[in-house]
Amino acid sequence: MTIIAFQGQAGAYSDLACRNAYPGARTLPCETFQAAIDAVHAGRADLAMLPPENSIAGRVSDLHALLPESGLSIIGEKFQRIEHCLLTPRGATLAGIRRIHSHPVALGQVRKLIAQSGAMPVAEYDTAGAAEIVARLNNPEDAAVASSLAGELHGLEILRRNVEDEPHNTTRFYVMAREALALALEQPGLMTTFVFNVRNVPAALYKALGGFATNGVNMTKIESYMLNGSFTATQFLAEVEGHPAQPALRLAFEELAFFSTEIKILGTYPADPFRKRQG
Repeated sequence: MTIIAFQGQAGAYSDLACRNAYPGARTLPCETFQAAIDAVHAGRADLAMLPPENSIAGRVSDLHALLPESGLSIIGEKFQRIEHCLLTPRGATLAGIRRIHSHPVALGQVRKLIAQSGAMPVAEYDTAGAAEIVARLNNPEDAAVASSLAGELHGLEILRRNVEDEPHNTTRFYVMAREALALALEQPGLMTTFVFNVRNVPAALYKALGGFATNGVNMTKIESYMLNGSFTATQFLAEVEGHPAQPALRLAFEELAFFSTEIKILGTYPADPFRKRQG
Protein backbone atom coordinates (compact mmCIF):
# COMPACT_ATOMS: atom_id res chain seq x y z
CA MET A 1 0.00 0.00 0.00
CA THR A 2 1.30 3.44 -0.93
CA ILE A 3 1.86 5.74 2.06
CA ILE A 4 1.69 9.49 1.46
CA ALA A 5 3.02 12.03 3.96
CA PHE A 6 1.43 15.47 4.27
CA GLN A 7 1.66 18.46 6.58
CA GLY A 8 -1.28 18.77 8.95
CA GLN A 9 -3.50 16.47 10.92
CA ALA A 10 -6.01 13.90 9.77
CA GLY A 11 -8.86 15.56 7.90
CA ALA A 12 -6.81 18.53 6.64
CA TYR A 13 -7.26 19.59 3.02
CA SER A 14 -3.83 18.10 2.30
CA ASP A 15 -5.12 14.77 3.64
CA LEU A 16 -8.17 15.05 1.38
CA ALA A 17 -5.95 15.88 -1.61
CA CYS A 18 -3.82 12.78 -0.96
CA ARG A 19 -6.88 10.54 -0.79
CA ASN A 20 -8.40 12.01 -3.95
CA ALA A 21 -5.15 11.75 -5.91
CA TYR A 22 -4.33 8.23 -4.74
CA PRO A 23 -7.50 6.33 -3.78
CA GLY A 24 -6.71 3.45 -1.48
CA ALA A 25 -3.42 4.92 -0.26
CA ARG A 26 -2.70 5.43 3.43
CA THR A 27 -2.00 8.98 4.55
CA LEU A 28 0.59 9.97 7.13
CA PRO A 29 -0.05 13.24 9.04
CA CYS A 30 3.10 15.24 9.84
CA GLU A 31 3.51 18.29 12.03
CA THR A 32 5.66 20.25 9.55
CA PHE A 33 6.66 20.24 5.87
CA GLN A 34 10.15 19.16 6.91
CA ALA A 35 8.71 16.24 8.89
CA ALA A 36 6.82 15.09 5.78
CA ILE A 37 10.03 15.30 3.72
CA ASP A 38 11.94 13.40 6.41
CA ALA A 39 9.27 10.68 6.46
CA VAL A 40 9.96 9.95 2.79
CA HIS A 41 13.73 9.91 3.31
CA ALA A 42 13.34 7.55 6.26
CA GLY A 43 11.10 5.18 4.32
CA ARG A 44 8.05 5.74 6.52
CA ALA A 45 6.27 7.15 3.44
CA ASP A 46 6.59 6.51 -0.27
CA LEU A 47 5.51 9.99 -1.33
CA ALA A 48 4.93 13.44 0.10
CA MET A 49 2.24 15.81 -1.15
CA LEU A 50 3.14 19.39 -0.31
CA PRO A 51 1.40 22.62 -1.41
CA PRO A 52 3.48 25.32 -3.12
CA GLU A 53 0.55 27.65 -3.75
CA ASN A 54 -3.14 28.46 -3.43
CA SER A 55 -5.16 30.45 -5.96
CA ILE A 56 -6.27 32.93 -3.27
CA ALA A 57 -3.58 32.91 -0.58
CA GLY A 58 -0.68 32.74 -3.06
CA ARG A 59 2.57 30.88 -2.53
CA VAL A 60 3.41 28.88 0.58
CA SER A 61 6.69 30.53 1.47
CA ASP A 62 7.72 27.99 4.12
CA LEU A 63 7.70 25.22 1.53
CA HIS A 64 9.56 27.27 -1.08
CA ALA A 65 12.43 27.70 1.37
CA LEU A 66 12.68 23.92 1.83
CA LEU A 67 12.36 22.74 -1.78
CA PRO A 68 15.92 23.33 -3.07
CA GLU A 69 17.53 21.30 -0.27
CA SER A 70 14.75 18.75 0.26
CA GLY A 71 16.63 15.96 -1.50
CA LEU A 72 13.36 14.81 -3.08
CA SER A 73 12.23 15.03 -6.70
CA ILE A 74 8.91 16.38 -7.90
CA ILE A 75 7.24 13.53 -9.80
CA GLY A 76 3.77 14.99 -10.23
CA GLU A 77 1.33 17.77 -9.48
CA LYS A 78 -2.26 17.67 -8.26
CA PHE A 79 -4.85 20.43 -7.94
CA GLN A 80 -7.38 20.25 -5.13
CA ARG A 81 -10.52 22.39 -5.14
CA ILE A 82 -10.95 23.80 -1.63
CA GLU A 83 -14.56 23.36 -0.59
CA HIS A 84 -15.04 24.82 2.86
CA CYS A 85 -17.80 23.26 4.95
CA LEU A 86 -19.48 24.73 8.01
CA LEU A 87 -19.27 21.93 10.56
CA THR A 88 -21.29 21.80 13.78
CA PRO A 89 -22.31 19.39 16.52
CA ARG A 90 -25.54 17.58 15.70
CA GLY A 91 -28.66 19.67 16.09
CA ALA A 92 -26.95 23.08 15.79
CA THR A 93 -28.47 25.86 13.66
CA LEU A 94 -26.92 28.75 11.79
CA ALA A 95 -28.87 31.23 13.92
CA GLY A 96 -27.43 29.73 17.08
CA ILE A 97 -23.76 29.86 16.10
CA ARG A 98 -21.73 32.40 18.09
CA ARG A 99 -18.16 31.38 17.21
CA ILE A 100 -16.60 30.05 13.99
CA HIS A 101 -13.24 28.31 14.43
CA SER A 102 -10.69 27.76 11.65
CA HIS A 103 -7.21 28.55 10.39
CA PRO A 104 -6.70 32.32 9.81
CA VAL A 105 -6.36 31.82 6.04
CA ALA A 106 -9.63 29.88 5.89
CA LEU A 107 -11.39 32.52 8.01
CA GLY A 108 -10.27 35.12 5.47
CA GLN A 109 -11.92 33.05 2.74
CA VAL A 110 -15.38 32.90 4.40
CA ARG A 111 -15.97 36.56 5.24
CA LYS A 112 -19.49 36.51 3.79
CA LEU A 113 -20.47 33.60 6.03
CA ILE A 114 -19.05 35.34 9.09
CA ALA A 115 -20.91 38.56 8.28
CA GLN A 116 -24.15 36.71 7.60
CA SER A 117 -24.02 34.68 10.81
CA GLY A 118 -22.77 37.51 13.02
CA ALA A 119 -20.48 34.97 14.71
CA MET A 120 -17.05 35.79 16.09
CA PRO A 121 -14.15 34.29 14.10
CA VAL A 122 -11.74 32.26 16.26
CA ALA A 123 -8.30 31.56 14.79
CA GLU A 124 -6.96 28.03 15.27
CA TYR A 125 -3.70 26.39 14.15
CA ASP A 126 -5.31 24.16 11.52
CA THR A 127 -8.68 23.64 9.81
CA ALA A 128 -8.86 19.98 10.83
CA GLY A 129 -7.72 21.00 14.32
CA ALA A 130 -10.63 23.43 14.46
CA ALA A 131 -13.02 20.58 13.68
CA GLU A 132 -11.46 18.52 16.46
CA ILE A 133 -11.86 21.42 18.92
CA VAL A 134 -15.53 21.96 17.99
CA ALA A 135 -16.22 18.24 18.35
CA ARG A 136 -14.62 18.26 21.79
CA LEU A 137 -16.57 21.36 22.89
CA ASN A 138 -19.83 19.81 21.62
CA ASN A 139 -21.52 23.20 21.96
CA PRO A 140 -24.13 24.24 19.34
CA GLU A 141 -22.75 27.79 19.59
CA ASP A 142 -19.38 26.67 18.17
CA ALA A 143 -18.79 25.75 14.53
CA ALA A 144 -15.72 24.99 12.41
CA VAL A 145 -14.81 25.77 8.82
CA ALA A 146 -12.96 22.75 7.47
CA SER A 147 -13.16 19.93 4.94
CA SER A 148 -15.96 17.40 4.69
CA LEU A 149 -13.36 14.77 5.59
CA ALA A 150 -12.62 16.55 8.88
CA GLY A 151 -16.32 16.58 9.65
CA GLU A 152 -16.60 12.87 8.93
CA LEU A 153 -13.57 11.99 11.07
CA HIS A 154 -14.79 14.04 14.06
CA GLY A 155 -18.49 13.16 13.88
CA LEU A 156 -19.70 16.66 12.97
CA GLU A 157 -22.65 17.61 10.78
CA ILE A 158 -22.19 19.59 7.60
CA LEU A 159 -24.52 22.51 8.18
CA ARG A 160 -23.51 24.16 4.88
CA ARG A 161 -21.24 23.18 2.00
CA ASN A 162 -19.15 25.48 -0.18
CA VAL A 163 -19.20 28.45 2.17
CA GLU A 164 -16.03 29.92 0.61
CA ASP A 165 -16.36 33.42 -0.87
CA GLU A 166 -14.55 32.55 -4.13
CA PRO A 167 -15.52 29.52 -6.23
CA HIS A 168 -12.03 29.23 -7.76
CA ASN A 169 -10.31 28.48 -4.43
CA THR A 170 -7.80 25.78 -5.42
CA THR A 171 -4.57 24.50 -3.92
CA ARG A 172 -1.81 23.00 -6.02
CA PHE A 173 0.31 20.17 -4.63
CA TYR A 174 3.69 18.79 -5.62
CA VAL A 175 3.98 15.00 -5.44
CA MET A 176 7.51 14.29 -4.22
CA ALA A 177 9.55 11.07 -4.07
CA ARG A 178 13.08 9.89 -3.37
CA GLU A 179 13.77 9.12 -7.04
CA ALA A 180 13.04 11.17 -10.16
CA LEU A 181 10.71 9.83 -12.83
CA ALA A 182 12.17 8.16 -15.91
CA LEU A 183 10.31 9.92 -18.72
CA ALA A 184 10.57 9.63 -22.48
CA LEU A 185 11.75 12.83 -24.16
CA GLU A 186 8.91 12.68 -26.67
CA GLN A 187 6.22 12.37 -23.98
CA PRO A 188 3.84 15.30 -24.36
CA GLY A 189 2.53 17.45 -21.54
CA LEU A 190 5.62 17.53 -19.32
CA MET A 191 6.53 20.26 -16.82
CA THR A 192 9.92 21.05 -15.31
CA THR A 193 10.39 22.95 -12.05
CA PHE A 194 13.78 24.47 -11.19
CA VAL A 195 15.47 27.12 -9.07
CA PHE A 196 18.32 29.40 -10.08
CA ASN A 197 20.35 32.40 -8.94
CA VAL A 198 21.65 35.03 -11.36
CA ARG A 199 25.02 36.76 -11.45
CA ASN A 200 25.24 40.23 -9.93
CA VAL A 201 25.56 42.08 -13.24
CA PRO A 202 23.22 44.56 -14.99
CA ALA A 203 20.24 42.97 -16.77
CA ALA A 204 21.32 39.49 -15.68
CA LEU A 205 17.76 38.22 -15.23
CA TYR A 206 16.65 39.66 -18.57
CA LYS A 207 19.55 37.99 -20.34
CA ALA A 208 19.17 34.72 -18.42
CA LEU A 209 15.55 34.37 -19.48
CA GLY A 210 16.17 35.34 -23.09
CA GLY A 211 17.08 31.79 -24.05
CA PHE A 212 13.62 30.53 -23.20
CA ALA A 213 12.03 33.08 -25.52
CA THR A 214 14.43 32.55 -28.43
CA ASN A 215 14.05 28.77 -28.21
CA GLY A 216 10.26 28.87 -28.01
CA VAL A 217 9.99 27.47 -24.47
CA ASN A 218 6.83 28.41 -22.59
CA MET A 219 7.61 29.56 -19.05
CA THR A 220 4.45 29.18 -16.97
CA LYS A 221 5.76 30.55 -13.69
CA ILE A 222 8.62 32.55 -12.19
CA GLU A 223 8.89 33.82 -8.63
CA SER A 224 11.65 35.50 -6.67
CA TYR A 225 12.32 35.27 -2.97
CA MET A 226 14.98 36.25 -0.51
CA LEU A 227 17.84 33.79 -0.03
CA ASN A 228 19.15 33.11 3.49
CA GLY A 229 17.73 36.37 4.83
CA SER A 230 19.87 38.53 2.57
CA PHE A 231 18.41 41.59 0.84
CA THR A 232 21.01 41.30 -1.94
CA ALA A 233 20.70 37.55 -2.66
CA THR A 234 17.63 36.47 -4.60
CA GLN A 235 16.61 33.01 -5.70
CA PHE A 236 14.12 32.35 -8.48
CA LEU A 237 11.75 29.42 -8.81
CA ALA A 238 10.52 28.82 -12.33
CA GLU A 239 8.44 26.31 -14.26
CA VAL A 240 8.53 25.58 -17.97
CA GLU A 241 6.87 23.19 -20.35
CA GLY A 242 9.01 20.32 -21.59
CA HIS A 243 11.86 17.98 -20.64
CA PRO A 244 15.35 19.40 -19.91
CA ALA A 245 16.90 17.03 -22.46
CA GLN A 246 14.67 18.19 -25.31
CA PRO A 247 16.69 20.35 -27.73
CA ALA A 248 14.82 23.63 -27.17
CA LEU A 249 14.85 23.42 -23.39
CA ARG A 250 18.44 22.16 -23.32
CA LEU A 251 19.59 25.22 -25.27
CA ALA A 252 17.56 27.52 -23.00
CA PHE A 253 19.22 26.01 -19.93
CA GLU A 254 22.65 26.45 -21.50
CA GLU A 255 22.00 30.16 -21.93
CA LEU A 256 20.56 30.39 -18.42
CA ALA A 257 23.73 28.78 -17.04
CA PHE A 258 25.90 31.48 -18.59
CA PHE A 259 24.22 34.17 -16.47
CA SER A 260 23.53 32.07 -13.35
CA THR A 261 25.60 31.06 -10.34
CA GLU A 262 23.49 27.95 -9.69
CA ILE A 263 20.69 26.00 -11.37
CA LYS A 264 18.93 23.10 -9.68
CA ILE A 265 16.20 21.08 -11.36
CA LEU A 266 13.63 20.00 -8.77
CA GLY A 267 11.71 17.65 -11.04
CA THR A 268 10.20 16.87 -14.43
CA TYR A 269 6.70 15.43 -14.34
CA PRO A 270 3.41 15.11 -16.26
CA ALA A 271 1.19 18.17 -16.08
CA ASP A 272 -2.09 17.68 -14.26
CA PRO A 273 -5.08 17.63 -16.70
CA PHE A 274 -6.51 20.45 -14.55
CA ARG A 275 -4.24 22.84 -16.50
CA LYS A 276 -6.07 22.13 -19.75
CA ARG A 277 -9.45 22.60 -18.14
CA GLN A 278 -8.28 26.02 -16.93
CA GLY A 279 -7.05 26.73 -20.33
